[in-house]
Amino acid sequence: MICLRFIALVGIMLSNAAVAQTTPPNDAYIAGYATSMLRYKLNLDISSLIVQNGVIILPEDSLNISDQSRVVQMLSEIPGVNQVKIAQITTELPIATAPSQPIQQFADQTVAITNTDPTLLPTGLLPSGHLFKPLLADPRWAHFSASYRHFVNDNFEGRDIGAVSFGETIPFYRGNFGRSLVQWEAGLQAGVFSDFNLGAPSADLINTDFIASAYSSVRAKQFSAFGRIYHQSSHLGDEFLLRRVNSAFERINLSYEGADLRLSYEFPYGVRLYGGGGGLFHKEPSSLKVWMTQYGIEFRSPWRLDFAPARPIIAADFKNFQENNWNTDVSARVGVEFDNLQVLGRKLQILLEYFNGNSPSGQFLRNNVEYIGIGAHYHF
Repeated sequence: MICLRFIALVGIMLSNAAVAQTTPPNDAYIAGYATSMLRYKLNLDISSLIVQNGVIILPEDSLNISDQSRVVQMLSEIPGVNQVKIAQITTELPIATAPSQPIQQFADQTVAITNTDPTLLPTGLLPSGHLFKPLLADPRWAHFSASYRHFVNDNFEGRDIGAVSFGETIPFYRGNFGRSLVQWEAGLQAGVFSDFNLGAPSADLINTDFIASAYSSVRAKQFSAFGRIYHQSSHLGDEFLLRRVNSAFERINLSYEGADLRLSYEFPYGVRLYGGGGGLFHKEPSSLKVWMTQYGIEFRSPWRLDFAPARPIIAADFKNFQENNWNTDVSARVGVEFDNLQVLGRKLQILLEYFNGNSPSGQFLRNNVEYIGIGAHYHF
């Protein structure tokens, strides 16, 4: 019954996404809309712009550097636009181009895109988008998700665990470094991560971790960086504690502040590598060791599946903590991202997952666990 209840929760998330979704404008509509805006609002005639899967691509010789930020800001606000890019264009692939006739008379043309420059995002207060993409396999990256996990070994007090997370990365301000194509942003990132025992009569809460941070990120072409100062605290559930009141279980008053930095580089065909590390500068208990490293690889397919509006995703994340003698924690996820199921610009991903290492749940950081699972995730 508990498993059915959890499956129903995931189903509700999917149905809400479908209800919230509106049919996105097609590429031909976006191309016509963008060309008209540029022509009549900025007096720019860029009829050679193209659109592929909601991504507006501007020929690199069509804009002055001084015009790029305001053009990107304007085009990013068009309904259905996912990104705005600048690239060299030659002939070969089918795309939608800006019309010289009414939108109904669009004809497909062919181009190939080479030497694509970085995506330029809107600047100013509370801008849309993020310079540093989320880490898809990181168990503690702030986002919205619901997962079912089956533990291969005994975990806490059950093998069937429901895990949910609520969180977001909110950029407060974004700007350019002078007239260059390098952008920076600053904001807040916060998340709540909770585990529930699905084998208990009332799906008892086991552990909740709270993470809040101030961050800054930078992007230059395919390179991006994300640094933050953060606080994390961990708390056990009431029902869990009540059942353990006469046992030898020792609760940890876990709370600490730290700083970390991650660097990322995006290769062609959707491949991304990242790595970094950090340390703690205030911690309780004081015996906690300071240092950690993190690195990983991701593949976000640039191609859709033939039978569905979805793209394959594969990601692996690795962490080593000095506290756990530098043992490697492995988190791997594989699944699909749906282009047509979006809420507030976030795309739905259905991912199978595997984890082996010291538990990411704060109160159990010294416990070695292994689990497999499936989850629904919202990422940008």
